Amino acid sequence: MSTSSARPDNCLASGLPAGKMPELRMMPAPSDANVYGDVFGGWIMAQVDIAGSLPATRRANGRVATIAVNSFVFKNPVFVGDLLSFYADIVKVGNTSITVNVEVYAERNRLQACIVKVTEATLIYVATDSDRKPRKVPPIETLLST
Repeated sequence: MSTSSARPDNCLASGLPAGKMPELRMMPAPSDANVYGDVFGGWIMAQVDIAGSLPATRRANGRVATIAVNSFVFKNPVFVGDLLSFYADIVKVGNTSITVNVEVYAERNRLQACIVKVTEATLIYVATDSDRKPRKVPPIETLLST
């Protein structure tokens, strides 16, 4: 039996990821919607790229450039007024590259505390120098000693 106060089926019982801070939080506006009223996928992709670049920039200790999007999955639609939380984790560090997984959750129907996973993506960034040429990612020990 469904009532207006029931939570939708796709709400996550666990809520937002525990013990993690989002890299980015955004609320899409009406100007971010497509002609059907859902938030435009390209807008979400741009925010995912920004969120993924933040830990990559910290790890590279400087400028990075997006070189690949290995996967990008829209799991649920995003609506104007959803509060989006973007979580990004570095999963691999190469010589010049940094691979980042990004997960996006929407808080909707905030009176009913509904959290929905809306997007997941894997992006690759390359550390670049001032001439925008690839450079080595510094060893973690170097970053910890500064």
